[in-house]
Amino acid sequence: MGVNDTSPKELPTPPIAAADKDAGAGSPEPLKGEVSRTDSPGAGASAAEAPTRVVPPAPKPENPAAATTATTAETSSVTGGPTPPDAHRVAAPKMPPKPAAKPAAPAGGAAPAAKAAEHKPSASTPPAGPTDPPPPPDKTPPGYVTNLQQALPGAVEQISYWVGDWTLIVGAERLIEVATWLRDQPESRFDYCSDVTASDWPPRAKRFDVVYSLYSTRHRHRIRLKIRAGELDPVPSVTGVWPSANWLEREVYDMFGVRFVGHPDLRRILMPDEWQGFPQRKDYPLEGPGELLMENPLDWLKLKQAREESEIE
Repeated sequence: MGVNDTSPKELPTPPIAAADKDAGAGSPEPLKGEVSRTDSPGAGASAAEAPTRVVPPAPKPENPAAATTATTAETSSVTGGPTPPDAHRVAAPKMPPKPAAKPAAPAGGAAPAAKAAEHKPSASTPPAGPTDPPPPPDKTPPGYVTNLQQALPGAVEQISYWVGDWTLIVGAERLIEVATWLRDQPESRFDYCSDVTASDWPPRAKRFDVVYSLYSTRHRHRIRLKIRAGELDPVPSVTGVWPSANWLEREVYDMFGVRFVGHPDLRRILMPDEWQGFPQRKDYPLEGPGELLMENPLDWLKLKQAREESEIE
């Protein structure tokens, strides 16, 4: 081509950016001469870069403490308005009040402590027995009780009322006399002894309370007789008045060791004949009577047989 050749010259084709390509072009790889967005430092910009937007600073309020700012995170999802500043404010935990200072101990500080120790009841002191409460003011003893007191002066030492039943506390020496009167009188007619039981109160000199529960099949009323007896005091048997007391008195003897005088067959009824001690006494050892505690009845038979053989020899 000569110097004076005026034919138009072909200009080189400018590179095509990947963002300006037709979406229908199915070539997955960039063509030669294309510029990938990830390869250029100004990715996503096919032409000149957009000018940077300068945001002017917010005006400073005159009273910063009273200013309320509402950001997108502080807008209410219900009203769309700004959330009050107190809604995000966490209340400071309240400190417990300081305890009042203890007053100074008096000069004789040991004296009040000793006085408190003096009046403190001992936890190991056993009770001395039931209180046997008297009848309330609105309760009048039955007529047969009043007649009994008139017929046998001094026989009834105390009258008690508890849980709807009357109790007559009498002396052991007059038990048979009172029992016979309560059985034979038409107004009382206590013809059945339903139970004989006892309770143990070791602190008392007369540690045992022997209680007789009486019932009238004719009048359908009840009463209790109670006597107090010491460990070696004899108690008259009421089997001559109420034959049903036979086995009941045997049980009281077996469990508590109360000696019933005049009983036709006073012997153990629950425990073996060779058993030592009385299990219902409060001073009875919880582990049993020591080396003679045997749970197998055959051991008791062997012991009894050994004693009999030794007596024969």
